[in-house]
Amino acid sequence: MRIDSLFYRLAYRSGRPRWDTTQPRPELVELTHSRPAGRALDLGCGTGTDCIYLADQGWEALGVDFAPKAIAIARSRAAASRSSASFTVGDVTRLREAGVHGEFDLVIDIGCYHAIPAGLRDSYVTEVAAVTKPGADFYLAGVADPPATWRLLGARGVNTDDLRDRFGAQFELVDERNAAPAGRAGSFALYHLVRQHPSRLGRRPATDPADTAHSARGHTRG
Repeated sequence: MRIDSLFYRLAYRSGRPRWDTTQPRPELVELTHSRPAGRALDLGCGTGTDCIYLADQGWEALGVDFAPKAIAIARSRAAASRSSASFTVGDVTRLREAGVHGEFDLVIDIGCYHAIPAGLRDSYVTEVAAVTKPGADFYLAGVADPPATWRLLGARGVNTDDLRDRFGAQFELVDERNAAPAGRAGSFALYHLVRQHPSRLGRRPATDPADTAHSARGHTRG
């Protein structure tokens, strides 16, 4: 078992981790407030707060996490609130092995990707691309510089250059903004990526700052 997987399993077994919350992320509430519902996937869903919120807004919502205790709590919370949200134990770098299949209209990752070791990130991208439909929105939030203890687990943080390098062939990065912190992790950045249509696959987004800014203004959706 990977050391990061062991850490998170133990964290949920030992009580409520400091990053866990019973309130949905304010950015998620804002982004989905007036948006038509569809199929949504929450990567690294923890105890299911955001996933349950999406289901309550009419989304067909599925949460994935590799910590069994977190998923057990999420299922219990969903049952208690009569939510239609569903949850599965699985590794986000091996979604299809966990029985997760697309196509999803919306994917969210709040503090998951930034903790994934570098050697597994390309697998993560492949799996996310495989279950999202063309034009789907992918919102990813994380810290650029993880705490030293996270780095011992393989965490490398997230930044614009990393996202463009790894996701650029299949997703377009269209927006970046500051987001509220989570636990003691410090300030989050929220990135908005859009799954490219088949006719555009393999085309890298513009690297010129002016072109990138123009693209962001033209594609950002609330």
